[in-house]
Amino acid sequence: MREIDIVQLGPDEGARLREVRLRALRDSPDAFGSSYGREVEFPPEKWAERLANPDARYWVATRDGADVGMVCMMLEEPRHAHVLSMWVAPEARGAGVGSRLVDAGVEWARSAGAEEAGLWAVDQNHAARALYARKGFTPSGKVMALPSNPALMESHYLLSLIFRPARREDVPAIVVLLADDPLGAAREGDPGDERYLVAFERIDANPADELIVAEVDGKVVGTMQLTYLAGLSRLGAERCLIEAIRVAASTRGQGLGRRMITWAIGRARARGCAMVQLTSDKSRTDAHRFYDSLGFTDSHVGYKLAL
Repeated sequence: MREIDIVQLGPDEGARLREVRLRALRDSPDAFGSSYGREVEFPPEKWAERLANPDARYWVATRDGADVGMVCMMLEEPRHAHVLSMWVAPEARGAGVGSRLVDAGVEWARSAGAEEAGLWAVDQNHAARALYARKGFTPSGKVMALPSNPALMESHYLLSLIFRPARREDVPAIVVLLADDPLGAAREGDPGDERYLVAFERIDANPADELIVAEVDGKVVGTMQLTYLAGLSRLGAERCLIEAIRVAASTRGQGLGRRMITWAIGRARARGCAMVQLTSDKSRTDAHRFYDSLGFTDSHVGYKLAL
C-alpha cells in the first residue's frame, strides 16, 4: 500500500486549498453545507483569508504528490473547536485516512486549549457517522436541515478532549482519587489491589455503566461513574446516576468539577434520559452547595445499609 502523509497547509497555499476543497464539493455535494457553485466563484483572497485565520488549521492527506483528503479544525468559542470540511477522495477510502485527519485536528485543538470538539454529519452519510463514532464523537441531540440541501437532515456530534472512558491502566490513578478525602481514605485500599481491576472489568463490560476520567496534560485529574438506570416509572424513562465524583486536589477551585457535571448532564440528555440524580454524604457540605449551584435539588432522603 502506498504511504499517505498528513500535511498541515501553510498560509501561502490558498491555491492548493481551493483545488482540494472544490474537488470535495464536486465529489460529495450532499456532505457539505456549502456548494461547488458558490465556492468556485471565490477570489484568491478568500482562500488566503481562510488560511490566515489564527483560529483555524487545515490539513490535507497526500499520496504520490496528489491530495486525497482534507479537514479543517476551527476554534469557535472558549474551549470549543469545530471540525469542518472533512473529506476523503474515493480512491483513498478504506485506508484509515479519515481517522488520521481527525486525529490531526483533535491533537491541535487539544494543544490549543479546547475542551471539546463538535461537528455536523449528514444522517444518510453512514460511513462518516461510523468514523466519528469510532473516534468517540457522540450525538448532542441537535439536528437541522443541511443548508445546501434542506431535504437532508444532519445531526450534531461532540467529542470531549478532557473527559473519556477510563482504561484499565487508569485504575490505580482512579483509586488514588477515590481515597483522597477523609471518607475515601477510610474505605479504599492499595491501588494495586487486584479487586479494583476485577471491578473495572465488570464496569467496562456493562453498556449501562461508564467509568469516566478527566485527563489534563496526560494525567488523570478527575473521575466519575455514570450508570443508566432503566425503570417503569415516568413512562419507562431512563435516568442517569452520577457517583464517585472526584477531582484531584491540585486542580480544585479551577472549575473542573463543574465542567465534569455539566458534561455528564449533556451526555445523559443526548442519550434520552429523563433525569440525572446523585447522592452526597451529609458531611460534604461544600459539595451540597456545589450541586445546588448546578440546579440539583435535595428532594429526597437517601438511606444506605452496609452489608
